Amino acid sequence: MAMSMSKISDCSVTDCAYNKDKKCHTLAITVGNAHCAMCDTFTQMDKKAGDPAIIGGVGACRAESCRFNMSLECTAGSIHVGLHKGHPDCTSFTAR
Repeated sequence: MAMSMSKISDCSVTDCAYNKDKKCHTLAITVGNAHCAMCDTFTQMDKKAGDPAIIGGVGACRAESCRFNMSLECTAGSIHVGLHKGHPDCTSFTAR
């Protein structure tokens, strides 16, 4: 079965270099670390980055306790990214 990349439907972390108009403009993000479903691709800088024609997707998900994680791939149709305790998280995370 062919997989498709889950898209980032919106991102409220407006100080990320890849965020423009609450959309993520990198090819793909990596989600997850040992403590939460954090957006590991978050980059804070004055200059905007990415391609405005691209809407980002989830390239890899290391949040193994998420029900959408299958072999480190995200199976959600789309995700939302927002602030959680001062850092960007996949707010679509749902525990198994």
